[in-house]
Amino acid sequence: MNTRFILSLFAFIHLTVTSQTIDSTKQIGEVRVVGTKTMNGVGYLSEEKDQIIYSGKKTEVIFIDSLLANKAINNTRQIIGRIPGLNIIETESGGFTANGIGFRGLNPYQSLETNTRQNGYNLSADVYGYNEAYYIPPMEAVKSISFLRGASAIAFGPQIGGMINYELKDGGCKPIEITSTQTTGSYGLYSNFTSIGGSYKKWSYYGFGQYRDMKGWRANSAQNQLTGFFSVKYKFNDKTKVGIEYTGFRNTIQMPGGLTDSLFAADPKQSLRSRNWLQSPWNILSASFEHKFNETTSISLKSAFMSSSRNLVWRNEDGGPGVKDTITPDLAYIPREVEHEYFKSTTNELRFIKGYTLFNQKQSLSMGGRYAYSYLKRQHGANGTTGSDLDYTLTSNWGGEMNFYTTNMAAYVENNFRLGEKWSITPGIRFEYLKTVADGYDENEDPNATNPFVYSNMKSYARTFVVGGLGLQYKLKKDMNFYGNYSQSYRPITYSDFTPIGTTAVIDPKLKDATADNVDFGFRGKIKRFFNFDVGVFYINYRNKIGTILMNNGSTTYPFRTNTGTAEHKGVESYLELIVLDGLIKSKRMGKLSVYNSFAYIDARYVSGEFAGNKVEYAPKNVERVGVNYSYNCFTFNFQFSYTSMAYGDASNAKYAPVALIGIIPAYTVMDFSSSYRINKNIQLRFGVNNLMNKKYFTLRTAEYPGPGIIPSIGRMFNGSISINF
Repeated sequence: MNTRFILSLFAFIHLTVTSQTIDSTKQIGEVRVVGTKTMNGVGYLSEEKDQIIYSGKKTEVIFIDSLLANKAINNTRQIIGRIPGLNIIETESGGFTANGIGFRGLNPYQSLETNTRQNGYNLSADVYGYNEAYYIPPMEAVKSISFLRGASAIAFGPQIGGMINYELKDGGCKPIEITSTQTTGSYGLYSNFTSIGGSYKKWSYYGFGQYRDMKGWRANSAQNQLTGFFSVKYKFNDKTKVGIEYTGFRNTIQMPGGLTDSLFAADPKQSLRSRNWLQSPWNILSASFEHKFNETTSISLKSAFMSSSRNLVWRNEDGGPGVKDTITPDLAYIPREVEHEYFKSTTNELRFIKGYTLFNQKQSLSMGGRYAYSYLKRQHGANGTTGSDLDYTLTSNWGGEMNFYTTNMAAYVENNFRLGEKWSITPGIRFEYLKTVADGYDENEDPNATNPFVYSNMKSYARTFVVGGLGLQYKLKKDMNFYGNYSQSYRPITYSDFTPIGTTAVIDPKLKDATADNVDFGFRGKIKRFFNFDVGVFYINYRNKIGTILMNNGSTTYPFRTNTGTAEHKGVESYLELIVLDGLIKSKRMGKLSVYNSFAYIDARYVSGEFAGNKVEYAPKNVERVGVNYSYNCFTFNFQFSYTSMAYGDASNAKYAPVALIGIIPAYTVMDFSSSYRINKNIQLRFGVNNLMNKKYFTLRTAEYPGPGIIPSIGRMFNGSISINF
């Protein structure tokens, strides 16, 4: 597939109009610009929003209500697939209900390269690890999703892949409004989503509950989950407001395990594991405060406390994915392994922005700080029962019990200097302090050791990082601008790097922190009301990249996690949206028709180290998605074609391995269809088909959970729903 500079979309201003009634006459109040969006739901952030400067940075926004997609199962490919260069690890059928994402050829597994947030605060169990492994909000509850590409290190944190923020809906203007959506579909899918929200005087509130049950596309892949959320906000006056939020998530997942290449070719729906179970209860409590000193100066504080866990009982990967579960001579299964992880973390972020005048131009100074602390207790390696149901009963002592503590303190400052009406330059700097501490005991992997355990006596590792950035923006017209950005970032080694899930992976004791430089340039805007575009180029220099390779000690083949070298990622990203009917052709008699194309060309290769010249793992060369939207009166539909080219599963670029832990991830093409019909203003029907052609494909090879081996992606899936508002 050829590299194409296909233009991209964005820009239409989301206006919030406050109205009030005086003597039965409606009076239009303040008109306030709160963001930017396009005609069909994708846009970019304004120059400043919520005490943060976005001028000169690559940003995108998707407005969920404007999209047709299978929201009941959070179909990532449909919902955010329009974002150029997005690579998705689809693990709905394998043990993760939250699909991992990665940008620009960065590893999408568990979204570890991406800072993942909800309403501006962290969702993850740790500041750096487990970003999106278990929970993301139901898409029926999400108002918009914001993306900030590789230059997130100044305002949000060090993640090399950038930041994604899920902004939930609010209470609206009515005293009470209730929405209920019932969805059913293939493989026993049933979902009930019900929300309630409203505003009364100085109070506003919003809450939802979602229950979802699915028997599963693969054998032994049943899922059951319950999600709840409630927020209350109080506005003291026009300048000061506070709020509190709670998110609760409960799930039970049966994990079918991984497959070898031959098993996948024979039947990707099969499973050799029937006794693997996971539960990951998640709890997040957040509080916020915002005060507006004047029209250009404000301050905010967001605090979030997370208390969650992950509980696992499984027949682990000993022997590889092709080995069936072992039955002993007394006709019983061998005992499963039990693992518990307990997460507690707190994050506090203070942000401040001040507008001032310099050289007769409005300037903006933004600064902030973060204090975060997280604690993980990991217990693993204990024998469980010989049964097949969900049972955490122990029949032996723990094989390892470790405690991990992470402390992070950070401060940053940015200034948006406007040089006349067209030019602006935004330099920034961020200071980070990171301290990691570990103690406890773990299994001794040395076969000659007399002690089966290795004990740790409070090992502490503290270091500091200073990262800088520079943004440039030139306004060609009101609705068009050139942007450019340079930003430094890093990925520190964490507990997840040193403690693999399962027993086959080996860790390099000399692992080092990874660092990167991110550069991007682009041109974005719109032409009248029919054409939106954003096209750009990017470059990442990624040093001490952490990856997994396959090693052999003469008798055993095993995955080895190490620094795989320095890699360069470069390429082109573009998004085009053309409004054909009711845009280019102004007539509305035939309805509204639009087409879009999201395309990325990615050249990601190692340039130093043992694998110099090899392609970076999980970095497809081309990612393209083409879609058509059509609406006429009360009927709408969307068709999307998605293509992702071949990628490798490890840095050695192995094409095949009998154990299937590494090897080629073949190119795949998937088509999705969604439609809706609005009966009246309160009732809407939806119908869709995912993977229309029933493509057999996979996006992940893994040496660990939820495998090992190939994790197949879901085949053809029908879904239908009815939504009622009252």
